[in-house]
Amino acid sequence: MHCGSSAGKSRGDELTTDEALKLCDDLAKLNAQEVCLMGGEPFLRKDWHIIGKRIRELGMKLMVISNGYNINNNIIEKLVELQPHAVSTSLDGGTAETHDKIRGVKGSFDKVMEYISLSKEANLPTTVITTVSKINFHELPGIRDFLLNKRIAWQIQVATPEGRFPKEYALSKEEYYSVALFIASMQKKYKKGELPVIGAHCFGYHSRRFPSLGLYPTWMGCPAGIVVLSVKSNGDVIGCLAAPNTLIEGNVRKKSIIEIWNDPNAFSYNRNFKVEELGENCKGCKYGETCRGGCCGLSMGFTGKIHNHPYCFYKIEPELLDEQ
Repeated sequence: MHCGSSAGKSRGDELTTDEALKLCDDLAKLNAQEVCLMGGEPFLRKDWHIIGKRIRELGMKLMVISNGYNINNNIIEKLVELQPHAVSTSLDGGTAETHDKIRGVKGSFDKVMEYISLSKEANLPTTVITTVSKINFHELPGIRDFLLNKRIAWQIQVATPEGRFPKEYALSKEEYYSVALFIASMQKKYKKGELPVIGAHCFGYHSRRFPSLGLYPTWMGCPAGIVVLSVKSNGDVIGCLAAPNTLIEGNVRKKSIIEIWNDPNAFSYNRNFKVEELGENCKGCKYGETCRGGCCGLSMGFTGKIHNHPYCFYKIEPELLDEQ
């Protein structure tokens, strides 16, 4: 239900195996440190392991994100051979009823549980991603109880009004902040060995009450086009897959990823950002120059503008907590 692509049919112009392998070679020349195969569903590509093998041969870390529905022992065996940095799957409900409703496929909860079990049995570095909306945010404690002491990393992110996701199911400011408090309390209560949990790039920023919820101690702005880039299955290049198509920078069939990345005019919304570009939610903020208005994807989804994150902790805490 929260698919940002509003997908349904496979693209007829996806990159061929040779094109994907060349892309891997070019990413290595750019000194890329890690590559994530995601989707859609990456395991539907018959050549996924060939691409994964090239990524590893070039010295880059490999990560894979799957919905867990199409997994079998053959896929697990190939993953073990590739020694990925992380194998992630989506767990969007603490119950089968909720997860299957969100995923739109009956039995998907059982499938993802099987994937997690197989992944752990194979000693793969396993991660669970939960995308939160009004439909499932109350089930976070149940998911926590399942993951506790299983040495499974947990990333919590926000469902954004884009693609097929209806805005009426999006979290309110109060719900958003309650999820943030949940993450912060779990980080304080449990050691990383018990429950390694983080908030994704869409959570923040600059809270007066708790530290950064993500991987870094301080939010330094949207990383799209600065330390991160994304390539769609048809070769379109964009800073982040959560960003709107208006921010596509080119296509690897027309220009190599090296040319696109090194273009001085590429990703200008982040690379050449000016504080004057901040939206009404962020204008005048003392963090504006470094924060750059938060996550561009969430900002665009909720407000129709980038650099305009509507749920920034620094902005909403005084309002929600009745403080000045």
